Amino acid sequence: MCLKFRVCNKMKILTLRIAFYSTKPTSSEVLTSYLKQCNEPPWTSYFVKYRSVKDDQFGMSNFNWKVGKSNYQILRTGCFPYIKYHCSKRIQEDLDTSDKFMRFIKIVNLGIPCLLYGLAATQLIRHQEIVYTSKGPVTIYFLLPEHKGSLH
Repeated sequence: MCLKFRVCNKMKILTLRIAFYSTKPTSSEVLTSYLKQCNEPPWTSYFVKYRSVKDDQFGMSNFNWKVGKSNYQILRTGCFPYIKYHCSKRIQEDLDTSDKFMRFIKIVNLGIPCLLYGLAATQLIRHQEIVYTSKGPVTIYFLLPEHKGSLH
């Protein structure tokens, strides 16, 4: 356990150093910035291009994310050439089991459904917005324009 903890901490430090010196914002910064920019909406669902961000949330599929006074339950998947986020404002819950289950399903399917979803999204995306981060603006993409603040 101690060795695993040390390796994990070293990886986090390495990830943080790479993200700090990168010219791209991290995917977590884009997520936080967008939710703040929209005044913590009840939900949102967007794509961001892999090449636009430093992916510091790799391997995370279902997790809680705190922004301001709100907690969001995040569903996230890589769907090349994008990373897909679905964010719902919800109370904090233990999502460890569902995160592991989703990761398992992606591995068993060899990521093929995720790849197909990403390729389909390249043809279905109809709207884009700019997110302002500390490392500059990042374009995020939507299948349809969202009505900010709507419950559905």
